[in-house]
Amino acid sequence: MAEPTKPQNADGTSTDLFPKQTAFNLGDVVTDAAKTLTEAERAKLQEQNKRMVTPFQALKLEQEARKHWDLFYKRNENRFFKDRHWTTREFGELLAGENPAGSVSSTQGEAPKNENEEKDTKTMLEIGCGVGNLIFPLIEDGHRDYFIYACDLSPRAVELVRKHNLYDERYMKAFTCDITTQEVYDTLAINSLDIVTLIFVLSAIHPEKFPSTVANIYRLLKPGGVVLFRDYGLYDMAQLRFKPGHKIAENFYMRQDGTRSYYFAEDEVSELFREAGFTVMVNSYIHRRTINPKEKIDVPRTFVQGKYRKPEQA
Repeated sequence: MAEPTKPQNADGTSTDLFPKQTAFNLGDVVTDAAKTLTEAERAKLQEQNKRMVTPFQALKLEQEARKHWDLFYKRNENRFFKDRHWTTREFGELLAGENPAGSVSSTQGEAPKNENEEKDTKTMLEIGCGVGNLIFPLIEDGHRDYFIYACDLSPRAVELVRKHNLYDERYMKAFTCDITTQEVYDTLAINSLDIVTLIFVLSAIHPEKFPSTVANIYRLLKPGGVVLFRDYGLYDMAQLRFKPGHKIAENFYMRQDGTRSYYFAEDEVSELFREAGFTVMVNSYIHRRTINPKEKIDVPRTFVQGKYRKPEQA
């Protein structure tokens, strides 16, 4: 993909633009531009500021984050999120035979007996695995040439993963972990992973903990390893729908069930990963319309999607 042109800021310095994600869905608009708000949408955002989540309530939400996600999976089990069969289409690094860190992978379709037996086998970590909506479709599609680690803040979610009929510790390990802390190093070693997926996960974390989360990922990846990222973008439909009483801080909200969601600007994400030491491979907004004519649904969605590589000489 050709390097995009770099426009000038008002002071004459260049503005960094990055290669854009390929549009894989008809009608997707892939750009570095945020959604343009209508006057009505601006009014909705202003309305949210009239009644904010109190500091006491915000602190309690942070302290009870694990509890709220555990209750979420207690209520919904595996019925809420759809399986993510789209990930290999938009993130080719997940395909069998691909090797972002440059190591030699095992024979396609053969599962390692354990994570230590075949040293050249690729290793992947899915952060925020939920009930396995990403990892099990990979296995169903035959992508078993790497060992999969899967972690989640919710013990109940991890338990549901372990009970899945495709769960097999010959080629995967699910564990409970708060990725914002040092807890992950109880299971994984520094410089041990080829791929980390961070898909609709960072938004559930308090913004103050974004840097520590990304720093942990950087340490876990091998030199040349890649982070695959997708999350909610600024002014996504879901952000505009929040009523007063749900806003915690700028672009950060509380849902009815006590879980939280942040909405990212594209340049905010690229800067976050660059400050941690990553090279930005791809970084873009994806503006998408979810259309179902039969049910008269036409929903505009905004995501930020990117790929970030740990330098080979790190």
